[in-house]
Amino acid sequence: MSETWFLDELAHAGPEHLDEQFLEGYDRKQGHPDPSPDIEEFQRQGLDEHSTIVDLAAGTGQFARRAVDVFGRVVAVDVSPAMVRWLRRTLKQDDVVHAGFLSYRHDGPPVDGVYTRNALHQLPDFWKAIALDRIASLLRPGGVLRVRDLIYDFRPAEAAEVFAGWFAGAATDPALGYTADDYAEHIRTEHSTYRWLFEPMLDAAGFDVVAVEYEQRLYGAYTCVKR
Repeated sequence: MSETWFLDELAHAGPEHLDEQFLEGYDRKQGHPDPSPDIEEFQRQGLDEHSTIVDLAAGTGQFARRAVDVFGRVVAVDVSPAMVRWLRRTLKQDDVVHAGFLSYRHDGPPVDGVYTRNALHQLPDFWKAIALDRIASLLRPGGVLRVRDLIYDFRPAEAAEVFAGWFAGAATDPALGYTADDYAEHIRTEHSTYRWLFEPMLDAAGFDVVAVEYEQRLYGAYTCVKR
């Protein structure tokens, strides 16, 4: 969109995602998360070698790299020019697109699945709701959205207690994981939302939640089906 009120997604991408040097250690800091459970969840929902999946905010391509061996087409999308260059160097498919949640336009018929991990929290809630609405528009009826993100499963009065436990388990070496300072910066400057706000956004966008799990009351994993 070209409206003057529209969000600059690049400004909300997080400075580390724009830094070529940071990307060299990005997967190590992320802990090399295994995409297998998410791939298997798509398969449980009926997606197969004929299916098309869009990986929104693909990062370094950990999901896309594995998913391309399972599904018919995987489109890796990222708003960061540095990430896009990385993806084009390292992925074995040609479907890499420089765009974000609010700007991606799909080339082809409605898709079967959309995946996104640890990226929606970069958008304030107003824009999250628009992003979810746009994701729904990409999917065919019955299409599957798999979301993993930092989402808060507690009441506001519990925040200090939950965050204290989170900080206590943080990494001490910033090269090997996220530190307590990293977590604090996330809370201050990014836009994780409460579960009791996020789930109505999914419903308003036209999704039914068919599976959900939480870790530490901080990390949510959702499987949603478009009505």
